[in-house]
Amino acid sequence: MEKFSITDKTEITRLPKRGVYDKETVYSILDEAMFCTLAYVRDGQPFQIPTGFCRIDNKLYIHGSVGSFYMRELAEKKLPVCISVTFMDGLVLARSAFHHSVNYRSVVVFSEATKVEDQGELYTVLEVFTNKLQPGRWDDVRKPDAGEWKATMVLSFDIQEASAKVRTGGPKDDDDDYNLDIWAGVVPLKIERKEPIPDDVLKPGIAFPDYLK
Repeated sequence: MEKFSITDKTEITRLPKRGVYDKETVYSILDEAMFCTLAYVRDGQPFQIPTGFCRIDNKLYIHGSVGSFYMRELAEKKLPVCISVTFMDGLVLARSAFHHSVNYRSVVVFSEATKVEDQGELYTVLEVFTNKLQPGRWDDVRKPDAGEWKATMVLSFDIQEASAKVRTGGPKDDDDDYNLDIWAGVVPLKIERKEPIPDDVLKPGIAFPDYLK
């Protein structure tokens, strides 16, 4: 199983048994996540930006307006960034307050931005991004025109350094607490797609797409 190299930035030192470095796990968490948080420092001031993203091979991509100050700055100055995603899979309720926890899957990536200039790559990124949000959508919509392409900036980030951290299972209490008359267990959490709601001004006669059923 191919793994990311463990570095000073990616090594899990707190509860190291939860650290995961294999690419398959890291990629699977990134692919499931709709949004990430991108953090960087400018002139000593930290910033973090929540944004949508997609992954193609060993690169992450974000897109936005060519007028985006932070995107231009990341590309021009090659500022180091930290990109993270997290899933909360369950509330872990222990018998003691101290041992309450959560089941989670998280990934942290360290990289720097490169502006995507190749038109073929730009097209592929926006197709993958659109279909990540809603599989099948790209083939059903009007594609960007020349003006919209010109107004769009895409940045890529090589996944240079990355690690995942994962917790699963039930609560871990002190031995003496297992005899307490207190309920303990896990409250599962999940993100769920609901029934789609048609636009109020949807043209009459438009069929409900199969990919939304």
